[in-house]
Amino acid sequence: MNVSSSTLSLTVADVDASRAFLCTHLGYEVAMADDGFVSLTRGDAAVDVVLLRRGTDVLPPEQRDQRATGLILALTVTDLEAEEDRLRAAGAPITMPLREEPWGERLFQMTDPNGVVVQLVEWAATSDAAGPADPAEHDESTAAIVITPSTDHVTVSPNATMAGLAAASRGGTELSTWTVAMDAGATGPEHSISREQVWTVTAGVLEVTCGGRTDKVMAGQTLILPADRLRRIHAPEQAEAHVSMRSDGVASVPGTEGTRELPWAR
Repeated sequence: MNVSSSTLSLTVADVDASRAFLCTHLGYEVAMADDGFVSLTRGDAAVDVVLLRRGTDVLPPEQRDQRATGLILALTVTDLEAEEDRLRAAGAPITMPLREEPWGERLFQMTDPNGVVVQLVEWAATSDAAGPADPAEHDESTAAIVITPSTDHVTVSPNATMAGLAAASRGGTELSTWTVAMDAGATGPEHSISREQVWTVTAGVLEVTCGGRTDKVMAGQTLILPADRLRRIHAPEQAEAHVSMRSDGVASVPGTEGTRELPWAR
């Protein structure tokens, strides 16, 4: 089936009254007319309208005295506010002022002299209608990344076990994060890191000496260690922590030359 046009036929008591309303306020034009009948068109995407006078024999006998009720003639337009202003100024009978429905439909309604409800509609802008999509929206490199801990990213030292999470080699661009597990009594070497680190103790207790002061950090507490400051970390009991820093941080150890990368953060 190929539909070339659409027409809505309305049965009304006064054909001339509805014709005048649609032509005056909505820009319809008469395509053809006869006694008790008029065909209206706009020449654009609006549905054509046929008005039939009640009682005409073109209708089935049981419907000849029925009027067009319980329906809405809906026309989608642009600049809905301007249309409402124009129609109010022209004295059109606006029976429902402009409103917006939760599903994004914006509308107002008029009622013609025969009780036909005419609704002008504009749909709220959506991402599909707002213009060309940003190519980045479909670029997988901008999608969220989920990292699952793996034994491939675990480093075991004499004092702690580090399990790498986010890092440049695993999709990160700015931050590295990892977990640290230390046995009771373990103490790491004195060292400094070129970037600020944030330690959140998730189990046990850590004693951190930095800047000539020792802080006891309990499970649930967070410690911020400044860049380039010597620190030493001791676990008086078995402890675990989550650490984050900028991904380009490196370590320095007093008495040794150069810097050392943190393999679990790369």
